[in-house]
Amino acid sequence: MGPGPQSDTELVTVVIGTRPELVKMAPVVRAVQSSSRFSLRFIHTGQHYDDSLNGAFIRTLELPQPDVHLGVGSGTQAEQTASALVAVETEVRETDPAVVLAQGDTNAVLSAALATSKLSVPFGHVEAGIRSFDRSMPEEVNRVVSDHVAEYLFAPTTVAAENLAAEGVTDGVHVTGNTVVDACLDHREVAREESSILSELDLTPEEYALATIHRPRNTDDPDRLRRIVRTLDDVPFPVVFPIHPRTRDALDDVGVEPDGSLRLIDPADYVDFLALLADARLVVTDSGGVQEEASILETPCLTVRPNTERPETVDAGVNDLVEPARLGDRLRDVYEWEHRRMVGAPDIYGDGSAGRRIVEVLERAVAGEK
Repeated sequence: MGPGPQSDTELVTVVIGTRPELVKMAPVVRAVQSSSRFSLRFIHTGQHYDDSLNGAFIRTLELPQPDVHLGVGSGTQAEQTASALVAVETEVRETDPAVVLAQGDTNAVLSAALATSKLSVPFGHVEAGIRSFDRSMPEEVNRVVSDHVAEYLFAPTTVAAENLAAEGVTDGVHVTGNTVVDACLDHREVAREESSILSELDLTPEEYALATIHRPRNTDDPDRLRRIVRTLDDVPFPVVFPIHPRTRDALDDVGVEPDGSLRLIDPADYVDFLALLADARLVVTDSGGVQEEASILETPCLTVRPNTERPETVDAGVNDLVEPARLGDRLRDVYEWEHRRMVGAPDIYGDGSAGRRIVEVLERAVAGEK
């Protein structure tokens, strides 16, 4: 348990549950810690409970250890959400924060949003308003519900703010940029100077592809997963795949073991992952965050999904949506010649000041309430 808030400050509670949330909320956590008006309470739901997806990132990002670890762990969507909802509500009742913040589209975010909506505590949604317009994705449902109960909606782009307005949500909307830019810029040079991952894996910059696949649409469909992995394993250049534990289990279930170009490695910490992404010729992913990071680092991206909540990257020509049947051809085309044109949009998501802007909005709001 961390120290309690100072008597002359307001408490800001930050709720996170996964590795991407740790990365994107790190700039907000630091901005809260730097504020003379606020004290921080840091709650981890434990949706990502593996140390390589949790503890290692906290250490790499030099974040404080969570004040509370809820230990939600794995389970169905309902089990994760219900467990975190009960625990977050108890926390909020006991500590009475000025605001609760959560980021993105996970069950941790939904739990925080629902818990605060039943209490007299404002909820702030970081990365509000992004939409894939595909309600079959649980992440889309989490985004929409969280936005519609939030008092503070921190939209990463004007497109996200327009999505909210189209749904009738205009009060409390602030376009701040995306905190992923803050995180990338803070750690890009560190990755370049300190990471030895390329030499450890005997990789040459610009002569390999990077892959990350973990979304249920791809991992829970055996035929789809098998086709993706076999395609990645059958190209004439190395493909490095830091594999999510759930994807590893899914591969074991379908009996696929790469023996060609695909190299499965343990999940990389944030600095090593940035180094791999920055020097890759292209990245193949189904992650929303990686689509953003690739645009910032100017690495061409192929997204193995039928839609994306990051349409700015597609519109800018630095990201291409591709289904498994076309993945092999697109991989070869981008690697061989198209990579030169799929760069040049590092500023889509802002200038790296989103974390500070979010906390400044809250400081003004608290000052106005007193």
